[in-house]
Amino acid sequence: MIAAQDLRKEYGDFVAVEGSTFSVDEGEVFGIVGPNGAGKTTTLKMLAGLLDPTAGTAQVAGYDTSETEMRNHLGFLPEESPLYEEMTATSYLRFFADLYDVPTDVADKRITETLDKLDLEHRNRQLGDMSKGMKRKVAITRSLVNDPDVLIYDEPASGLDPLTTNYIIQFTEELAAEGKTIVFSAHNLFHVESICDRVAIMNDGEIVARGDLDELQEAHGETTYHVYTTVEVSDSVRENGRHRRTVESMSAVEETRTLAQQADGEVVDIRTEESSLEEVFLNVAQPGSRSEG
Repeated sequence: MIAAQDLRKEYGDFVAVEGSTFSVDEGEVFGIVGPNGAGKTTTLKMLAGLLDPTAGTAQVAGYDTSETEMRNHLGFLPEESPLYEEMTATSYLRFFADLYDVPTDVADKRITETLDKLDLEHRNRQLGDMSKGMKRKVAITRSLVNDPDVLIYDEPASGLDPLTTNYIIQFTEELAAEGKTIVFSAHNLFHVESICDRVAIMNDGEIVARGDLDELQEAHGETTYHVYTTVEVSDSVRENGRHRRTVESMSAVEETRTLAQQADGEVVDIRTEESSLEEVFLNVAQPGSRSEG
């Protein structure tokens, strides 16, 4: 559904994106994360056909991103999305539906259903009088008026209150369940971790790691084992009537079992703790961390 090959974007001597290659399957949710200036927004704008790559190619829904027809299959939500503030939400959305030649009855049904799901009230209020969260819901609805196959969202919940953020994240999950292909960037890695099938981590314009969460954890994360014994062993601490020894390998787990047996005790519990996406991100999004996972 999306294929990017060796994407590169230069602004004079500055390279914003360098050699990005990735693909996104139909119905997949693909997250792009990275620190500010990593090249996320530039990458998304190239996918959306808003920026021409200096080199490389990108296709969306089977079309080159330079083809006009591609836009009929795409819904794009930029991080900053100015609206026509003198229009009401309903009139604004009908205007964009008309640009896509969506029949009026189809457009009205689609707009109403989407705004209902996003819990947006006051639909006849002028956009200039709406809160940031309300405007964001309108912008998301605008990205769906043409019923696109692919959605590209740049920080869809940026700067919103927790309740509105939750509505938008839940709605993104619903869109994925309906079979939409979604690519989005976000600074909140908990949200990325909760809904993405795969993730690409960018830094200094390059993809430094990518894969599903298990693959990223295996390649760049750490696994910690908390081994609980009935007796004290070396490097253990007493906890709730038991002794806990924290180790980082299965061989150390077995060593703990042997130490417990030698002291006439046993292992009664083993708990595994794996790195979160945030911890993986911190491990790889560092200067010099330029190896693709």
